[in-house]
Amino acid sequence: MTNAPHYPMFIDGEWVDSEAPLGVYSPSTGELVATVACGTAEHANTAVAAAQAAHHRGDWQSMSPDQRADILDTMATRPAARLDELVRLEVLEAGVTIRQAEAFHVGYAIGHLRYFANLARTYPFESAVQSRATSGVVRREPVGVCAGISPWNFPLLLAVWKLGPALAAGNTVVMKPDSQTPLTLLELARSAAECGLPRGVLNVVVGPGSIVGARLAEHPDVRKVAFTGSTEVGRSVMRAASGNVKRVTLELGGKGPNIVLDDANVDLAVDGALFAGWLHAGQACESGTRLLLPDSLHDEFVDRMIARAQTVRIGDPLDPATDMGPVISAKQQASIEAYVESGVREGATLAYEARLPDEPGLQKGHWLAPTIFTDVRSDMTIAREEIFGPVISVLRYSDEDEAVAIANDTEYGLSAGVWSTDVDRARSIADRLEAGTVWVNDWHMVNCRYPFGGYKQSGLGRELGPDALDEYTEQKFIHLGVWDKRTRRAHAMLLSTSPDDAHQAFSTGLSPIGPEEPQQLEQGIDNSALP
Repeated sequence: MTNAPHYPMFIDGEWVDSEAPLGVYSPSTGELVATVACGTAEHANTAVAAAQAAHHRGDWQSMSPDQRADILDTMATRPAARLDELVRLEVLEAGVTIRQAEAFHVGYAIGHLRYFANLARTYPFESAVQSRATSGVVRREPVGVCAGISPWNFPLLLAVWKLGPALAAGNTVVMKPDSQTPLTLLELARSAAECGLPRGVLNVVVGPGSIVGARLAEHPDVRKVAFTGSTEVGRSVMRAASGNVKRVTLELGGKGPNIVLDDANVDLAVDGALFAGWLHAGQACESGTRLLLPDSLHDEFVDRMIARAQTVRIGDPLDPATDMGPVISAKQQASIEAYVESGVREGATLAYEARLPDEPGLQKGHWLAPTIFTDVRSDMTIAREEIFGPVISVLRYSDEDEAVAIANDTEYGLSAGVWSTDVDRARSIADRLEAGTVWVNDWHMVNCRYPFGGYKQSGLGRELGPDALDEYTEQKFIHLGVWDKRTRRAHAMLLSTSPDDAHQAFSTGLSPIGPEEPQQLEQGIDNSALP
């Protein structure tokens, strides 16, 4: 791409350049899409300092939730007005098809940001509590500076999952996008700067994860870090965050089991299996990569799935007719190819391998043939490790108990699926699966209104849902004491002037409501006595 634009970083309300720019290249053509300023550990320190100053200044957290929500709504409205431009940018930098970019990547990101804005309006930041012995207030307060480290596969959407709830709760944020796909997040930062977000509240630093990401994870002034990526890197983030006991949200790897029961609608399940395993060329942590088929249905299902797979069009992601684009990089391509080779070497049957596109303009892209393996065992590498590519491994099972055992035989637990015409039967299987999300007769439908996260080594905490702001707030209880004989009796436990007073306090309990006060026991505390 000639005359590629240049993107500085966004720190403390200013656009900040660096001496060493990075190139962002199209995975489908290899052409330069843009250059971006490459941040260092010092840039990360500067961004954290700006976020810390903004937090102490308090002009964001002191706004009412409705005021914060209005600004977040405006941040969502501006990208919506430029939808076509942002969709094209996401296609160019991530290699996702234009249909998927519009619906899932950019469309969901805008919708989810609006959801977090509305959540700010309804979230219980403060609630009064009253019991027989206590009157007070429970408050939810922002934790302070939050760091968000987002991946390359859904660049804008997964960044919004971090900055959206953090900002809605009144925090300040430093975002570190993946260096391969930073452009749509930087465009969102531009919208934030134009819509009244105070300086320093949102900062975006691009740079290597080993430098910028690591510094944010260990920084003593960062109080919360949210990370999406591999389990291996997630462990490093967790170790780095332990230095000042940061709050951590980790959305990590997956090896989703996709169970087809013998009463499933085969046409629906065949399409669903390909959708589960091959969406975005399999580059989704919650993909359905292990397809579990009953003995009675196995051969027919595989034949029909291969026939359907042959209709999947691989090619230019900017073409609306394209079903699947490239993988993100040459490194990722080589990694997936090594997994395919290991599957063959360990005895699995390579039942299907698609033909790659041969258009002249795509010769320098990172293309990988979507693949289906059969005769896969649970001890094979392709059944145990996250491949992160368009590779479906088919495993047989004889009964439901074996299907559940195979499904749960993994250190991952992010997603799972069940296909059946009997919803009650599918639900009974779903209840036994060790996964944070279980789809019945569907896949990839991540709803912002419900929590998303993993069991076991698929992560910690949950993103999305009505409790999303819990991860970005601290709870404070303010006890409002009532100075009456009950309070005096409780204080006598420690401050009594005579043994008799202390004995009386102990015998009537720390409630401190004694048996001689049945009427107050029924009515609770009279708040008119509060000072």
